[in-house]
Amino acid sequence: MWVPKVLVPKMSNPETADTEDLPFDKFREECGVFAVCGHPEAAKLTYLGLYALQHRGQESAGIASSDGRKIHTYRAMGRVADIFTPEVLRGLPGELAIGHTRYSTAGDTVLLNAQPFSVACNKGRIAVAHNGNITNAVELRRELEREGSIFQASSDSEVILHLVARSRERTLAGALREALLQLEGAFSLVFLAEDRILVARDPHGFRPLALGQMELSGGYTCYAFASETCAFDLVGAAYLGEVEPGEMVIVGPEGMTRERYAPIRDHAHCVFEHVYFSRPDSIVFGKPVQESREMLGRLLAREHPVDADIVVPVPDSGTAAAIGYASEAGIPFRQALIRNHYVGRTFIEPSQAIRDFGVKLKLNPIRHLLEGRRVILVDDSIVRGTTSRKIVRMVRNAGAREVHLRIAGPPTISPCFYGVDTPVPAELIAANHSVEEIRRFVEADSVAYLSLAGLREAVSDYSHDYCYACYTGNYPTELVNIEELMAARDRRG
Repeated sequence: MWVPKVLVPKMSNPETADTEDLPFDKFREECGVFAVCGHPEAAKLTYLGLYALQHRGQESAGIASSDGRKIHTYRAMGRVADIFTPEVLRGLPGELAIGHTRYSTAGDTVLLNAQPFSVACNKGRIAVAHNGNITNAVELRRELEREGSIFQASSDSEVILHLVARSRERTLAGALREALLQLEGAFSLVFLAEDRILVARDPHGFRPLALGQMELSGGYTCYAFASETCAFDLVGAAYLGEVEPGEMVIVGPEGMTRERYAPIRDHAHCVFEHVYFSRPDSIVFGKPVQESREMLGRLLAREHPVDADIVVPVPDSGTAAAIGYASEAGIPFRQALIRNHYVGRTFIEPSQAIRDFGVKLKLNPIRHLLEGRRVILVDDSIVRGTTSRKIVRMVRNAGAREVHLRIAGPPTISPCFYGVDTPVPAELIAANHSVEEIRRFVEADSVAYLSLAGLREAVSDYSHDYCYACYTGNYPTELVNIEELMAARDRRG
């Protein structure tokens, strides 16, 4: 493991932390990709796939389709259901399509950075959608610009298209292979050409990419690719397995071919997919997410038991772990915090200040379940600590006699550079404060985290296949431009 030298400024007072750290966007989601080849309504299936992957990004979405002669693309800011009206989908004909739903981890929040990106080059018209983060994108972009490339967007994903377009390889597959070998970091890519789909995953396998299959009338087979298998459930595709780390898959008129484009490297699957990001009904990295999360809770109960009356999840990311904790501890599980699922990113706040308004907008306690009770609150993480404090206060104000906070993962001490938009170290409370200091700040009776060993056991990581950099600061790749990456985090806030 390579450990970058990063100076971590101390937060002298966590009271000054970001007070807008509201629940459910503690970490900014990454992106979701979907692709389908060989279906007469490819764009509609891609729309449904993106709808299932909406939790991975709500900033923008796009679909590119091919009718065999021309690639059609539509991108817009907003959510999938609002963007892709029946009229828009009618303008995306063909049996091949790729799609993307985005929450920026690199690049600004503007339409120019919405994906898929599309370009015409000597390989024909091609489009690409990307989940992950290219850690050497700054260096590659500077080199390409010196050689005359002109960039439209600030996203690292556009670099990939330029590398493919400038390749002297005669085939698109050869050009993509050459481009992939120049990339560092995390990428699960879906490419669209006029007559084929190409997908690829980085050699470490940071981000998930699943392969599915549908049998159509007439004996035809349709293949689909998605960030999570919940998308297959919606469109009726059977899950076949994962696109392997370092593998490129091509689906075209000749059928499907699979090849390894890069040497085998140590796997580094993002463990946070199982802790927080992925939907619990998905299979990610070959393992059911719900199973992992319930085991997180069970192991948390074994490591940090507490005498209490009820176990309450912080919805939605803490629910499965709370079920596991309650089952292991033999303490009743109660859904005593109700989430409002219809809160957008903007709202009208009353002119007269209401304490902890943001959390109250999204959560409401059920008082009769909490009054006089000793409560165990289960969540997946504490980031800045401000949201956790507001939730603890809310539970106390609803009448709880004791509030014990249990976190279904180790303390988050380091930013991620592989596609998860975590805060800079100065804003991560666990990077700068002890567990006791965190307990005092969030105003809980006790705070305890799952151990790293417990996390490994919960995801069955017996072969050391996962990346734990956000918990350890040990990064599995050399971050050659870490100063640029840190500066970008500061700019995004």
